[in-house]
Amino acid sequence: MSTIQFIKRNGKREYAVVPMELFAGLMRAAESLDDVALFDAVKAADDGFRVLGAVAHAILDGVHPVKAWRDYRGFTQDALAEKAGISKAYLSQIETGKRIGVAKTLKALAAALGVTLNDLQP
Repeated sequence: MSTIQFIKRNGKREYAVVPMELFAGLMRAAESLDDVALFDAVKAADDGFRVLGAVAHAILDGVHPVKAWRDYRGFTQDALAEKAGISKAYLSQIETGKRIGVAKTLKALAAALGVTLNDLQP
């Protein structure tokens, strides 16, 4: 290992002069610790919910979120409409943007799809 030079002030070591190789290694170790701390913080704040890539891509491509989630969950319009207690025609109108859907209906759709109400907002 290379020699470390100490600079003293009032008889006490105040600074250390280290070879660049050692300094670079210490910096990498510090960055790794920062990465671990960031990962731990993100993990602690994780609510466990993710918008899946297929759903996100569909929504970004202009598909209504209700349809994107319905397709992902594998429901037909008939099945989702029945599960949410609405007509297939009403569901179709929501998915095509012809109707917005009242809060009660959107809550029923969210429950049927296993998502939050916010996940269904266009």
